[in-house]
Amino acid sequence: MTTRSSSLTASAAATEALGRSIAPLLEGRDVLLLVGGLGAGKTTFVRGLAGGLGYAGQVTSPTFTLCHTYDGRLALVHVDLWRLERAAEVADLALEEELEEGSVLVVEWGEAADDLFGAEALVVNFEPGRTDTERLVGLEARGTAWAARAGRLRDVLEADRHPV
Repeated sequence: MTTRSSSLTASAAATEALGRSIAPLLEGRDVLLLVGGLGAGKTTFVRGLAGGLGYAGQVTSPTFTLCHTYDGRLALVHVDLWRLERAAEVADLALEEELEEGSVLVVEWGEAADDLFGAEALVVNFEPGRTDTERLVGLEARGTAWAARAGRLRDVLEADRHPV
């Protein structure tokens, strides 16, 4: 089962606020696959997710380290697959173990992990808007766990807690 919805954010702060608004919906073992070009707002969105889970430290892109973990209400494992070239390299990261421990897995360049995790994931697609700071953020809730929260995701998008 797949459900789609979208939101328009006008600034980096609004993209972060969207992540913060989605954080209360997260459960252990959730997977979020983030899709979008360089500078699309993926790490900014993760900053909001981590903050919404109670993490108060700095959130940065794990482009060169591949993985950062942020501890809050749930552990958030933030992975960047931009530098990986093959699906086997993604499998070598043993991300399934993080999920088994109850972490939330957030994958930048998530299309590289779609074969492994895409059936039960929230796919977050970032597209440029009309201005340099505007983003169209599409949410695709895949699988039964996310489908059960699709209505709550739509409520978050409609609540206008992230000004456009």
